[in-house]
Amino acid sequence: MPSSAPELVGLPTARAVDHYGFTVSRLDEAVAFFTDVLGGELCYREGPVEDSRGDWMTRKLGVHPRARAHVALVRLGPRTNLELFEYTAPDQVVSAPGPNDVGGHHLALAVADLDVAEERLRRGAAVRLGPTVPDAPRRWYLTPWGILLSLSEPGRPDGRIFSPTLPQYANPVQRSLGLIGTEYVSYTVADLDAATAFFTDVLGAELVQGPQDTEERPPGAEPSRRALLRTGPTANCELVQSTTTALRSRPPRNSDVGGHHLAFYVDDVDAAAAYLGRHQGVELMGEPETIARGPIAGDRWLYFRTPVGIQMEIINMPDGSLPYESLTSARRATPGTLRWHDRP
Repeated sequence: MPSSAPELVGLPTARAVDHYGFTVSRLDEAVAFFTDVLGGELCYREGPVEDSRGDWMTRKLGVHPRARAHVALVRLGPRTNLELFEYTAPDQVVSAPGPNDVGGHHLALAVADLDVAEERLRRGAAVRLGPTVPDAPRRWYLTPWGILLSLSEPGRPDGRIFSPTLPQYANPVQRSLGLIGTEYVSYTVADLDAATAFFTDVLGAELVQGPQDTEERPPGAEPSRRALLRTGPTANCELVQSTTTALRSRPPRNSDVGGHHLAFYVDDVDAAAAYLGRHQGVELMGEPETIARGPIAGDRWLYFRTPVGIQMEIINMPDGSLPYESLTSARRATPGTLRWHDRP
């Protein structure tokens, strides 16, 4: 149902979170896991993305000028797009940050039955972390290629938080897993209060829990504070305070294993960029650019750095007329007619 908010507060013309970007060590394995084990659909692959002579990679993506990337877009469930990168770069860091470190992150999924889902993940070579507690409300897993996942069964609905619902037309793999959808994405930040303020004041996210101490954390993670925010109509974001035991105080670059970014779908990339450029600590990475060829030709996009250490992106996709759509029946998840303050 539409929100009662009288006007859009935050990022101009925003509709929804478009995708979560993750840099992985082995792209083929990551794609296979998200499709064969979790039931995602591969929409397209592209690459290499590179600039053999200039500085485009540095200006636009914040990586070494001679870095090169291969990219895949996987749709996971009804609402989530995952943009997966595999980079080679002269200065690449090949180990991902841990949950206590600035830049730590994980993807939280809701499933119908934890035991059924765990069995499928184990067959996919995911490793359960920590002591096995049968009645634990959340379970933690590490994929064979290094991303941290958590699974939980749906709790009591809270209208302020986006709660995924069982897809009506789930594919056989999703039905076997019992995947309901993405519950939230989690990022560990250096300053939880500053990050929460940026999400609410600049992006227009809604704070629904915290900041507060939490006992719900990955095995081996130190006690910390967290905040849960609703980021648009169909996504939630958890922000976690890094701890005094953190080994890394700087977030990974997009080219590092464990690099990540958060992308927002907007109707007007240029208007959103102009708004962001007026905020202290935001660094626009060049000017908005429209992709001229390849599987998503027509996409207008721009990366930006934030004062809280999370790299982000604004994009506008001409879904329904993208070149990849002629090659597959898979389709990116889109916000459709939803807007940022709608609460479906």
